[in-house]
Amino acid sequence: MKIQLSDSFNFRRLLRYSFPSILMMICTSIYTVVDGFFVSNFVGKNALAAVNFIFPFIMILGAVGFMFGTGGGALIAKTLGEGDREKANRLFSLFVYVTIGCGAVLAAVGVLTVRYVAVGLGATEAILDDCVLYGRILLYALPAYMLQLEFQSYCATAEKPKLGLIVTVGAGITNVALDALFVVGFRWGLAGAAAATALSQAVGGIVPLAYFFCARKSLLRLGKTRFDGKSLWRACANGSSELLSNISMSMVAMLYNIQLMRYAGEDGVAAYGVLMYVNLVFLAAFIGYSVGTAPVIGYHYGAGNTDELKGLLKKSLVIIGIFSVAMVGLAEGLARPLALLFVGYDEALLALTVRGFFYFSFSFLFAGLAIFGSAFFTALNNGLMSAIISFLRTLVFQIAAVFVLPLLFGIDGIWVSLVVAELFAALLAGILLLVNKKKYRY
Repeated sequence: MKIQLSDSFNFRRLLRYSFPSILMMICTSIYTVVDGFFVSNFVGKNALAAVNFIFPFIMILGAVGFMFGTGGGALIAKTLGEGDREKANRLFSLFVYVTIGCGAVLAAVGVLTVRYVAVGLGATEAILDDCVLYGRILLYALPAYMLQLEFQSYCATAEKPKLGLIVTVGAGITNVALDALFVVGFRWGLAGAAAATALSQAVGGIVPLAYFFCARKSLLRLGKTRFDGKSLWRACANGSSELLSNISMSMVAMLYNIQLMRYAGEDGVAAYGVLMYVNLVFLAAFIGYSVGTAPVIGYHYGAGNTDELKGLLKKSLVIIGIFSVAMVGLAEGLARPLALLFVGYDEALLALTVRGFFYFSFSFLFAGLAIFGSAFFTALNNGLMSAIISFLRTLVFQIAAVFVLPLLFGIDGIWVSLVVAELFAALLAGILLLVNKKKYRY
């Protein structure tokens, strides 16, 4: 039975509707994980360090697509809740076309500046050329990557979460198959890994673009539009928290790399890369749930269904809490097996990675509340509250922790810093949810 945004949601229906988005985000995050596995085991640990060093730069540029997806998706869902389907489709088309244009411009800028960025971040001679090679190949696919991030939100808004999942799984399978072919079969090394990821991102972005152009019965369709500066600004402002979150996470990853280079050299960067792979996959579950439920929250907010809004928040907090505890246990249990998978060929690097896992895993206990809290306010079209949570969580708290704690605890302080930052972010999200309770009547 098809689930619609206007339905009343119990736990089962909420999980059913958000589950495709959760799997979709996990599959997307696996792109980098797959590259990391093939690069580490078939190219070498310096190449792995190069991938982890330059990828945050790609993420910063690609985050514009996520901004249009979350901010625009919330505005579209609210418009649907108000009963104006024609305007919703007009806004949907506008946001997609603008994303394509922005992607082309940012790709051109990125290709020209990637070497300067790598040098500025402190890439050593051992990894500089690999950083540039990997970065430039991925930048050619940037417009498609931005569309893929955007459609992750729009598929849920269009009541087509399974479509998003199918496309993302297809793109993920493409990535794995091409990594095996290009890196192992053709022995193209790092260039092969980058090409595999770029082509899989093209699949993830272009297939849903074609679907929404051709679909006749979809709730949302691409078609004619007109420039609407006010709505475009509202979408950007509302999605700015997600843009800021992605940019901040990438900037912080760069700072972690700088600190790790200082304390442990290339081995430290490689170990951090393995932790980030796990972090990407685990946080993807929280992000996917938030992306999947945001259109539902936005719709009922637009329709004025305050009782449903209360139920959505309470049920979501319970689900997030269960996810959080399960993830800590899973991460602790899988620490050594996952480390062996990526860096089992180097005993010193393996020991460093497993120790980092032990401390780092506790961050999952707090991350879910902050991620959902930010997404909840985005769905309510309150970009300011969402941005405050994202800004402090992904930038201020983490920067303070990663600079102060290593002075006290050495390299262990770097692993603990994310736990401390997520704890403060969860407390902040809880406070803001309580403060705004009367305003939104949830």
